[in-house]
Amino acid sequence: MKRDNPFLVGLAAIAGLLFLSPVLYSIWISFQTADAYYTGGTAFTLDNYGRAIGQYDFARYLLNSLFVSGMVTLLGISFATMAAYAFARFSFRGGNLLFGATIATLMIPSHISLIPNYLSLAKVGLLDTYAGLILPAISNGFAAFFLRQYIRGIPKSLDEAAYMDGARPLTVLWRIIVPLSRPAIASMALYIFMTEWNSYIWPLVAVGDKDLYTLQVGLARLYRINPGEGLVDWPLVMAASTITILPVLLGFLLVERHLVRGITMGAVK
Repeated sequence: MKRDNPFLVGLAAIAGLLFLSPVLYSIWISFQTADAYYTGGTAFTLDNYGRAIGQYDFARYLLNSLFVSGMVTLLGISFATMAAYAFARFSFRGGNLLFGATIATLMIPSHISLIPNYLSLAKVGLLDTYAGLILPAISNGFAAFFLRQYIRGIPKSLDEAAYMDGARPLTVLWRIIVPLSRPAIASMALYIFMTEWNSYIWPLVAVGDKDLYTLQVGLARLYRINPGEGLVDWPLVMAASTITILPVLLGFLLVERHLVRGITMGAVK
């Protein structure tokens, strides 16, 4: 087995540290007091995390973001997988037009749909609800397109063999297509989760109830908190930011193997 080049390994380590330096610096600041931060001193404390979770309700915001992002991911990846399966395996009248319309949604800025979504949900009374946060985000044209291209690379002979055994289309989808597309599905699930987790504009517009705030809205409101003389309490803000990135980091670590495999197999195909 060929040994790794020490120079390249060291260069990669340095590049990784440089890339992570803003994150590491923000984590370092989160353990400092406001006085130490503004005076250039060092004073280690865990109080910033306690204040963020307890005093400023970040535990509630964290649960809200986990629930909303989790439901958007579950529903979004389910609909995207079924749509991709239909586009990849079935020929029906208007199929190409419908797929073209799905692709066209990728060229439409999300902010254009902000007002129509708001007015639609206001008419049915879904503002200030979890449903109002979840429903506008469950359709994802990019996920449907990506999964459709991936499924097209799976041999149709597998489907035909299942049909000969009496399987129905949904059985083929669940027993054959989904297991073989697991790397691509995991990649798209992480993509949908991160997109919704970082969403700020829609939760800000659709929710006025503090109990329904997501992490991003709560984080933005922390800028109003100051230790005196109009200064921003950056250690507190950095503590809240660290809480915000931890679930995404954990999700990436859980699906990293599938993510890399999905991207690699997609490139080979």
